[in-house]
Amino acid sequence: MKLRQNAKHFAYRKSLETPGIRSVAKSGLVRLHTKIFTGKADPAHAEERKDHLDALFDATMDAYLRALQEGYSEAEAREITHIQANFDFYNHGWTEMMEFPADELEAHYDRYGEFFGRWDVTIDEPLGQFEPPEGLPEAPSTPERLEDPEHPHAEGGFADDVYVETDDGELVVGGRDSANADS
Repeated sequence: MKLRQNAKHFAYRKSLETPGIRSVAKSGLVRLHTKIFTGKADPAHAEERKDHLDALFDATMDAYLRALQEGYSEAEAREITHIQANFDFYNHGWTEMMEFPADELEAHYDRYGEFFGRWDVTIDEPLGQFEPPEGLPEAPSTPERLEDPEHPHAEGGFADDVYVETDDGELVVGGRDSANADS
């Protein structure tokens, strides 16, 4: 998957890892992600997806922190959460919101299969053990879009590794660490 990465991502990471400000940071990041992805949604359906997306992104923040604790890089941990979100988008037929084409679902799953398996994450159950006990709020699906999916926001061909585009447009395989994130 192709992600963007800059110094802000490392600041967000530190905020999420810091007791006392974690809940404020998490809430802000959930709102940010919901805003971004409702902006990619079919306008006729964006509003009705907000509660679902808020809960989805709240749960993926927990997966992000767990991945970091297990030794995944910042870019890999973030990619894990984006893959989980894309599984959910696919399951709902929200193909216009997907960041990679549907035919790359398995390849993205396989790259993090060890992590996903440990936490019961599957394409059909994108949150696995990270799903809240009450589940996610319902949101209408558009399964007809799966028959001939359109992916206006997807970039294919990046399923073999994490690819990070820097602020200056450089494409880095594997991402960067916080020491060189703002260079």
